[in-house]
Amino acid sequence: MMTLRQLAAKPATVPQMTSWYLADLGEARGKQELFTRQSPQKLKALREHAIIESAVSSNRMEGVTVDQARIATLVFGKPVLRDRDEEEVRGYRDALKLIHEQGAKLPISEKTIKRLHSLARGQIGDAGKYKERDNDIIEKLPGGGERVRFRTVPAAKTGAAMKEWVERWRNGLTERWVHPLILLAGANLDFLCIHPFRDGNGRVSRLLLLLQCYHLGFEVGRYISLERLIEQNKDRYYETLQISSQRWHEGKHDPWPCINYLLYTLKTAYAEFERRVGQIAEPRGAKTQVVVDAIGRAADPFRTSELQMACPGVGLDHIRKVLKQLKKQREVECLGRGQNASWQKTPAWGKR
Repeated sequence: MMTLRQLAAKPATVPQMTSWYLADLGEARGKQELFTRQSPQKLKALREHAIIESAVSSNRMEGVTVDQARIATLVFGKPVLRDRDEEEVRGYRDALKLIHEQGAKLPISEKTIKRLHSLARGQIGDAGKYKERDNDIIEKLPGGGERVRFRTVPAAKTGAAMKEWVERWRNGLTERWVHPLILLAGANLDFLCIHPFRDGNGRVSRLLLLLQCYHLGFEVGRYISLERLIEQNKDRYYETLQISSQRWHEGKHDPWPCINYLLYTLKTAYAEFERRVGQIAEPRGAKTQVVVDAIGRAADPFRTSELQMACPGVGLDHIRKVLKQLKKQREVECLGRGQNASWQKTPAWGKR
């Protein structure tokens, strides 16, 4: 909560790099709806692939691995689980399913956080319960020794710290101390520094990142695995955490390396999403499908001007071309003449 306290004080300046990331992400969010209307089968494949990658990558970062040949079965089937690692991968899948199905309707609360932890830990042992003993982050040295890399919030103060974390997240969104994405990244750093659970904190932090993105309207995590991108750059991930956590307890830390890392990850996810959708959608048929989908959602009668608003990035000439083709196929009919004429779907709509 020390980062959220800093942000509540309204920082005088936001680093230039952070501003660039925010601008790029704002543009990406603006395109999001257009992309999610294209190529339903491709999007379905992306969703399924993202769930597999997320469940595997997030667990693998914590040393939990499973047989590659069983991953798809673990995620989408109901096999008899062989060991503890498979239980945790399956549990993480269940947590992802909960977030993807409920999205922003799932509140950011202590109850939700404990539930996500319970699922991700396979609902055994102390799953869903805050730590009862202090659990500092220990680094193993090359020579075999160990050192304390970071002292987390003591177990006795964890409940109060998490209560404040939730309250400051909510207040930050309401009072708009900073851009919501900065608040999101700062909250993620604080969660990891509090380290509220005995084990599984990294996995829950990544689940919370996905859930908080939903709350802010950034839904790229549905199609591109944020966990996989973090794992691919895990050295930088751990480096920025180490830098940003120094002097965290005193509230004199520098959160921006960690904040910028997470914003960069989101930007990378959107770039990959656009590229993957574009590979199949852009050459031919994508814009036509966007128009057809908009007509399907429209209430009869509708006008071309309404379709324009529902189809950002699609020109009026193309909309008219699609209407003309659908009229030829007797799926729509024009109710008048001229540019402002109304249209409606016929009983033959959708039967081709």
